This record gives sequence, C-alpha cells and structure tokens, in this order.
Amino acid sequence: MTLLPEPLEGSVQAVYEDADLLVLAKPSGLLCVPGRGPDKQDCLSARAQHRWPGALIVHRLDQATSGLVLMARNIEVQRRLSHAFAERQVNKRYQAVVQGVLGPEDNAWSEIDLPIAADWERRPLRVINHTIGKPSLTRWRVLTNNAVAQTTRIELEPVTGRTHQLRVHLAAIGHAILGDSLYADATTHALAPRLLLHACNLVFTHPVSGKTMEMTWAPEF
Repeated sequence: MTLLPEPLEGSVQAVYEDADLLVLAKPSGLLCVPGRGPDKQDCLSARAQHRWPGALIVHRLDQATSGLVLMARNIEVQRRLSHAFAERQVNKRYQAVVQGVLGPEDNAWSEIDLPIAADWERRPLRVINHTIGKPSLTRWRVLTNNAVAQTTRIELEPVTGRTHQLRVHLAAIGHAILGDSLYADATTHALAPRLLLHACNLVFTHPVSGKTMEMTWAPEF
C-alpha cells in the first residue's frame, strides 16, 4: 500500500492511520522519543501524541535515519505489535546510498553476518566483535551503480535489529553510508548533507483485523 503522506503538526507526515495504529513518516534529524535535556524534547512520539493522544511507540529509527515508523493507539495493540517485532514477523526494507561500487545490478541478495557489540568507551557507537558481539544479519542487494560518483544505491533488509546495525555492517565491509557522521570517514561523511538511509517499506499483519499491511514511502534522496 503506497499512500500519499498528509501534513502533520510539527512537519511530520501521517502515511496511514486507523483506530488501532499509525504509520508515520519520520524525517531525518528528528528523535523518535525524547532525549536528555530540554533541547531534546521535540520528537516523533511527542508530535504524534499531540494529534493522537495515547499514541505509543512500538519501534524506533536512529535520529539521522528517515522513514516509516509504526505506532500503536492503545496498550493492547502496542503489546501485539511489539511481540511481532520481537518474533521477526515484521518485514522492514531500507534504501541507502553507499561509498564505492558494489557488485552488478543483478537483483541477487547478499548477506552481512557479523556480530555487533556496544563500544562502551565511545558510546553510543557499536563495533564488530567476534568474542562478545550479538549475532547480527543483514541482507542487501544492488539497485543502481553510479560509476562516475563511485557510489551505489542498495536495498537492505535487517534480519536482526541491533542498534546501528545497517550503518555498522556497511562500514565494516568498506562501503559506509554517505553522510554517516558516526561510521564513515570524513570524505564519505561530507558527500551528503544527511545520512542517506531511509526505511522505505513495512509489511506486517494488522494486530486487530488480521489483514496483511504493506506500507511504502520512497526516499527523497
């Protein structure tokens, strides 16, 4: 289901809504939930609750990542959706533009299977650690190559859901995401004014109706 976003207070867009859940289009740079300090209280959940009192976060995107965020409109739906995420019953797809040319445009999926751990001395960063890292799996495929710019647009499917997983995995194989201030080198970071990572597709079972729901929002980069 591809729907046109509708304006929401605070420059956030509603992609879909019904009596049980919301699908919101989060812009890059906006927190999903409040952070520490008065300057970090503006966030997706606060803006949503202003329009839909009682709206509840189910999952999150990094502040720098744009894309689709699913929210519940009551506690029971939040419980059911949280269970679906925990059991990997929600399919998520992302698009990213990365440094370097990655393989042919043959529609074939590849995998990055590298364990991720917290980097406690440089929090909130994460690192690949084969001793204490948690199993982490990302599927990816090439969409288009740009030989002139030496970049590649890819589609990503995180099988697991570790913090910063896509950013860490792509940097680990030598193809950091353009605009990534945490995991890219200075040159790759400077190639874009924002992180070029976008949650473009969500497929899940509606927790009340049982219908298969598919939401799509194309990236703006």
